[in-house]
Amino acid sequence: MNISLNKTDNVNGVITIEMERADFQENVNKSLNQFRRKANIPGFRQGKVPMGVIKKLYGTSVMTEEVNKLINTSLSNYIQENKLPLLGEPLPKENLDKELDLEKDEKFTFDFEIGLAPELNMVFDKNDTIPYYKVKLENEKLEQQLDSYKQNFGTYDKIEESAIETDLIKGKVVELENGELKEDGIVVEEAILMPSYIKKDEEIKNRFVGANAGDEVIINPSKAYDNESEIASFLGIPKEEVSGITSDFKFSIAEITRFKEAELNQELFDKVLGEGIVDDEDAFKIKIEESLNNQFVPDADYLFMREAREVMLDKLQDLELPEEFLKKWLKLSNEEATDELIEKDFPNILNDIKYQLAKEKIVKDNDIKTEASDVQELATQVAQMQFAQYGMSNLPAEMLQDYVKRMLEKEETVNGLVSRVIENKIAIWLKDNISVEEKVITADEFTTLTARESQKIDDEQGNVEDSQEVEDSVEVEMIDEKEENKDAGIENNIEE
Repeated sequence: MNISLNKTDNVNGVITIEMERADFQENVNKSLNQFRRKANIPGFRQGKVPMGVIKKLYGTSVMTEEVNKLINTSLSNYIQENKLPLLGEPLPKENLDKELDLEKDEKFTFDFEIGLAPELNMVFDKNDTIPYYKVKLENEKLEQQLDSYKQNFGTYDKIEESAIETDLIKGKVVELENGELKEDGIVVEEAILMPSYIKKDEEIKNRFVGANAGDEVIINPSKAYDNESEIASFLGIPKEEVSGITSDFKFSIAEITRFKEAELNQELFDKVLGEGIVDDEDAFKIKIEESLNNQFVPDADYLFMREAREVMLDKLQDLELPEEFLKKWLKLSNEEATDELIEKDFPNILNDIKYQLAKEKIVKDNDIKTEASDVQELATQVAQMQFAQYGMSNLPAEMLQDYVKRMLEKEETVNGLVSRVIENKIAIWLKDNISVEEKVITADEFTTLTARESQKIDDEQGNVEDSQEVEDSVEVEMIDEKEENKDAGIENNIEE
């Protein structure tokens, strides 16, 4: 068997595989013998079916399968051994002059079109300037976060005063019938009610406002609440049983509690940050401000890389790519892709390919490595930021580790984290090798900027779902030694 590459230009080529029957016949015979041993055909004992019958039944399909296996293995090995920087995947090229006949021919030729990634001439130096946005948090944002902590860690304390709208009123609820306790009626031993949630009937709400522990108040849930879910929650019954309940209920008030927000004291400092991290209000505010600022860092890094992307695309605007091959491959690899959709989204696809190639060049030229520990560390940071957004900055280490472990069990999550690790390391390299223009802006300005960038991406993609499916199908990473080619397929070239 012989495999060769004919480069038609810098970015296109044809891989030709020439084989003889002897290259695959032995494997065909082995497979047919296996069929013979297992075949259960009426009129013959198992394992005694004549080989002629086996060949007639299975010969062509077995031969096709073995030839396909040989082609795919040989093609994959050739690409890996010669380190061909493919874009997309090899496409079988039709032989219009002659159709193959596996039963009669002794020599076979298979051609595969390939697209090749070009050599990149891309240099970065201090003449390249990329902005980096740093957020200066407004005082009001810090105060809002402090208020949020005081609310989140506040408590409901028992009071002896009359109830107001936002108090929690606890007690026993029993169903009535004609003003008396209903036999086998609904009883809720530990009912809870907040008057402010009674929005359907103001008069019922006012019965509770001003009430005291020990009072008995009549409430009709079907008149007090807007929907069945609220009634079901109040009475502790399934939602499906609510529709038939129109009775009055007696609410015997046992206790009234009122919300008291937490104070900015050591107890709150320890709950938010961990025990003993800070010991006064000023230090606490500094820590919270640092935490809030850190939440902007991922988006700031993202904006930095978006700006870097534009610089890279500008450097590669004249880069030659196998455009016609890529269009053909996109159409064959995506059933939803039409010529119209591909043409519409092709400029964005080419930019994505150029950007991916630029990143790969930086990674390769500078020996940038991604370790499992990098992914673990980023996953932990992501988890911490997610919890911090809900005011949970002091999560127990064991709980955090368990959450990260569950994150890393999802292949899609891991792939996303790996991509982020690579981009983060590229960003670090860029910051060391180009000029970074630091721009200090407010949180509101930063939010506006990120929203504008998101809108820009949506506009580039056209917000067309089918078009996005075409772009999502692009695989631009060069084939490495661990990657296998998909079934290249030869059925169209074989006369069965």
